[in-house]
Amino acid sequence: MWVTIKAELADVASGLNQKRRGLANVLKLAEQGEYKKLLIEYPDRLARFGYAYIERHLKYCGVEIIAIAEKEPEDAQSELVRDLLSIVTSFSARLYGARGGKKVRQGFRELMAGVERDGEAEKETD
Repeated sequence: MWVTIKAELADVASGLNQKRRGLANVLKLAEQGEYKKLLIEYPDRLARFGYAYIERHLKYCGVEIIAIAEKEPEDAQSELVRDLLSIVTSFSARLYGARGGKKVRQGFRELMAGVERDGEAEKETD
């Protein structure tokens, strides 16, 4: 069986960012019927949240998603923590205004530094 690669799309952005050009192109090309299989590294590389919606939409367009690996490497956990903190920071900034958001981000950076130190201490005791 011959496989034709139609395109290789990549985004240098978080899976939280919904305004990624690569993701927009994936959806646009699927809607135009340009491809039938989408090969991805990990499911959350396509989207951190809302993956099921994207999967459902692509299925409706006749596209099958094939994930090479189901589980991310160990350092993905720290990336997920950063993503979650970004979400909280974003909503906090909206609540408290841009000025307060800076203070909130600084507080979360300090919190993250403490979490990373605690994580390193746990690894050393294992």
